[in-house]
Amino acid sequence: MKPTKNSQEQYQKYVLAMQKIQDLNSATALLHWDAEVNAPTKGAARRASQIATLTATAHEWTTAKELDELIHALYESKNGLSENEAANITLSWEHLQKAKKLSTDFVTQFSTIKSAASNAWVKARKAKDFGLFANELEALIEQLKQKARLIGYEAHPYDALLDEYEKGMTVAKLDVLFEDIQQQLVAFAKQLRTKGKATENTFLDKDYDEDEQWKLGLFLLEQMGYDFEAGRQDKSVHPFTMSLSATDVRVTTRILRDKPLEMISSCIHEGGHGLYEQGLKDEYYGLPMGMATSLGIHESQSRIWENNVGLSHEYWQANFLRLQQQFPAQLQDITLERFYKAINQVKPNLIRIQADEIHYHLHILIRYQLEKGLIEGSIAVKDLDTVWNKLYQDYMGITVPDSAQGVLQDIHWSEALFGYFPTYSLGSLYAAQFFAQAEKDLPNLKQEIAQGNLTTLRIWLNENIHQYGQKYTSEELCKRITGEGLNFEYFMKYVKEKYGAIYEL
Repeated sequence: MKPTKNSQEQYQKYVLAMQKIQDLNSATALLHWDAEVNAPTKGAARRASQIATLTATAHEWTTAKELDELIHALYESKNGLSENEAANITLSWEHLQKAKKLSTDFVTQFSTIKSAASNAWVKARKAKDFGLFANELEALIEQLKQKARLIGYEAHPYDALLDEYEKGMTVAKLDVLFEDIQQQLVAFAKQLRTKGKATENTFLDKDYDEDEQWKLGLFLLEQMGYDFEAGRQDKSVHPFTMSLSATDVRVTTRILRDKPLEMISSCIHEGGHGLYEQGLKDEYYGLPMGMATSLGIHESQSRIWENNVGLSHEYWQANFLRLQQQFPAQLQDITLERFYKAINQVKPNLIRIQADEIHYHLHILIRYQLEKGLIEGSIAVKDLDTVWNKLYQDYMGITVPDSAQGVLQDIHWSEALFGYFPTYSLGSLYAAQFFAQAEKDLPNLKQEIAQGNLTTLRIWLNENIHQYGQKYTSEELCKRITGEGLNFEYFMKYVKEKYGAIYEL
């Protein structure tokens, strides 16, 4: 099918249509953000209806016959289009083929069920009662199973959901990866606990003023280069990042008086996500070139800042004095060396977002196995709480005291984000590989971090990752940057060198 008009005229018509769809998606995102940050509880039902209407309308516009024909025409004949314009068309055509498999009725129903599940999760978590969430979760999983059937898959229904967040990822690939993670990281963590020398860190459990924590978080975001004229930070039950456009990116944090590291890590982590979104080209708003490569690459951006930078000795060379001055009663007798070792303790724990860099992947392993089981039907929702607790005992030797610290701790399942959790491990592995390459490309990188200069790294990430949007797959992007695909050995080398020194092996 050939375009009936000049390709550039057709392309501009396509751009306008895609940006209008993004306007709806951004409005929906704003409602979701408001639900987590500001909205009154009594408005939940009406808000769910509003989100469902916008979601269904966006889906109708996305799958409209006129847009379908326009994209198909441009896909068949890209004459007169630039390389990036052609990439947008190809990717939009691929997205459209998948979107067409879901009816508007299905999308509307799915959105309504997600909103109900999200509200039920909040109540259940507060009451520490999984039973208050079980029915809504079961309804959500049935929708996800149906979605997998509609989209289609070759080997495993979970593959259809994984592909939504990490293009080309499958259960077969992840089973191999998590087997390697379990074998190598469990052994290394045991070595640290049995032969290493831990550092006392009870000073991190003292009372840290909430207002002072908030001020520190804002400073750390500014230091990273987060643009507050194109974003903001707020508080939420579960820290998250929400992007309405490259010029309006929202991040949230959670502040606990006796856990200052949670605020620090969430600010840096979500700041990394925020920098990725702000680093996308606004000229491609609503187009694939203006969207993140994948969730694994997105997570690599948060983890490279949170772990490779934020937990490094160099980072705290630049920032420990400020922290000490803001909290003198808690830290006046603490040295930089003691603080650095204290924030890098390795031990099993209950809460994923508070986990060390090594046990973190066991948290993800557990969620991956549960998600796979729920989707394939080998695990029933009614048994989920019990199975969760058993896996934590089996893998980390810890007892889960209640559902709020167990199966209800994450918001993801209430938002139907099945297939999302594995990208957290993928992100950490990509982060280690990217940071190793950044050190090669930027010989003075660590010295600059020690001086509080994070600009060079941010620009490197923007030039090598952010600016390309979805032009390349995760694997292609990794090969462009490092010369090879994802390699688990970079992560193992990083943690062995770092924690071997900290624990004086």
